[in-house]
Amino acid sequence: MPPIATNSIVKVVRPSDSLNGNKINSFLKEVSEAISTETKAVLINLQDVIFMDSSGLGAIVSAFKTVCSVGVRFAICSINDQVKMLFELTGMDQVFDIFADQDEFVSKVLLS
Repeated sequence: MPPIATNSIVKVVRPSDSLNGNKINSFLKEVSEAISTETKAVLINLQDVIFMDSSGLGAIVSAFKTVCSVGVRFAICSINDQVKMLFELTGMDQVFDIFADQDEFVSKVLLS
């Protein structure tokens, strides 16, 4: 899968390993830096995240609020089963736009 080139329209944030209390500050900083006047969407690619705890989920919710508050689209892709279960148990799967991978995001959002 070729990565989406980070440009002024779509910014891809790709955390790795665990998204937990130790990493949320750097994650939120990266999300904040991704927002600019030209940005139309922020895509959180969780392909490399192997574990997420409640603080990681809180960081995703905070990122969602930050991005949406400035009128930028927020989407998530490439979640594993553990993250999927966490989203489903908390009802966040009904809140977030979740795509199977970056290709699906491109075909359903950028090319539509």
